[in-house]
Amino acid sequence: MSGPADCRVLGRWRIVEADLWDGNYLNLAGPATLTIGNDGHGEMAFGAMQASLDLQYGRSIVFFRWGGFDEGDEVTGSGSAELNDDGTLEIELSYDNDDEVTLKARRS
Repeated sequence: MSGPADCRVLGRWRIVEADLWDGNYLNLAGPATLTIGNDGHGEMAFGAMQASLDLQYGRSIVFFRWGGFDEGDEVTGSGSAELNDDGTLEIELSYDNDDEVTLKARRS
């Protein structure tokens, strides 16, 4: 793992696609976003979910544990966000209840 200074995915990303939901759901409560901070923490919000991230950094990927709320229910899981050759970010989320989703994001 590299440090946050070497990580190419730092910053704010706009989530634009999901393999399970359409754009209307993604932006239900506001713009769907993922923020990768340089302090070991980040945030994501899409649909009715808001969550905090605890990050581990690679050069073009981050791994994280996440926790938050979706429609008032507590949700937790793990995931990764990897920079693609085309400049998009592919986000793999696993919920602790075994659900999985793949999201695509572009820099804000």
